[in-house]
Amino acid sequence: MPDLKRRPTGDTGLVHDITPDSAGWTYVGFALHILEPGQSVRAVTGDREAILVLVEGRAELAAGGADFGEMGARMDVFERTPPHCLYVPAGSDWQAQATTSCKLAVCTAPGGTGRKAQRIGPDGIQTTPRGKGQNTRYINNIAMEDRDVADSLLVTEVFTPSGNWSSYPPHRHDEDDFPNMTYLEESYYHRLNPAQGFGVQRVYTENGDLDETMAVADGDVVLVPRGHHPCAAPYGYEMYYLNVMAGPLRKWRFANDPAHDWIYQRDRAP
Repeated sequence: MPDLKRRPTGDTGLVHDITPDSAGWTYVGFALHILEPGQSVRAVTGDREAILVLVEGRAELAAGGADFGEMGARMDVFERTPPHCLYVPAGSDWQAQATTSCKLAVCTAPGGTGRKAQRIGPDGIQTTPRGKGQNTRYINNIAMEDRDVADSLLVTEVFTPSGNWSSYPPHRHDEDDFPNMTYLEESYYHRLNPAQGFGVQRVYTENGDLDETMAVADGDVVLVPRGHHPCAAPYGYEMYYLNVMAGPLRKWRFANDPAHDWIYQRDRAP
């Protein structure tokens, strides 16, 4: 199995380029471009759709023959404001030119050609809390199944406060068994505040044939091909991650680890 933790390859340009081939799976792709003012990047989508997320900074974006102008407002991801995002269908192209220093994430998965390029954020995205106590985190649902904005992609941002857990209780979505569970590959693009910090993420199966616990640094990506995948932010450090999920069905159905499901049942009780 390919390494689950991917470090950025540098400080500028294309620092992550995760494809289905390099990840050893079928659906999810993730790239991250770090651009300075005036620098540009462009791509064709081929048979894959894309959601461009301006993680930080501003850029002029165009896609599918339409000019969307300057997008982006969040200069520091830990402002916790909803991101500016652009959907680009398969069979199209896109380009971005930075107007400030910016970090541009490109989330991809198989897609059709029946949609048009469109803005999907910040309008329609509201930062909402999830969980209780030390399991509290804050969610920006960019493109989950309640928004009909993509064919395959499910994309969300999560902010985990200092000392809290996230993607917890541990859960998995690695079987194609709708409505009980959906098979979804998933990537986590992590950020830490302050940036010298670290987070912890474990990816494991109940039978133990996969069990990796990783210290993640600012800018790392963790791949989740299967199994449970909780993470935690140590005291003193906030954690952000951008999730990309995709599979044969654009629905998010999961099962908690039976050993820890009691936490979920307790917390959802009135």
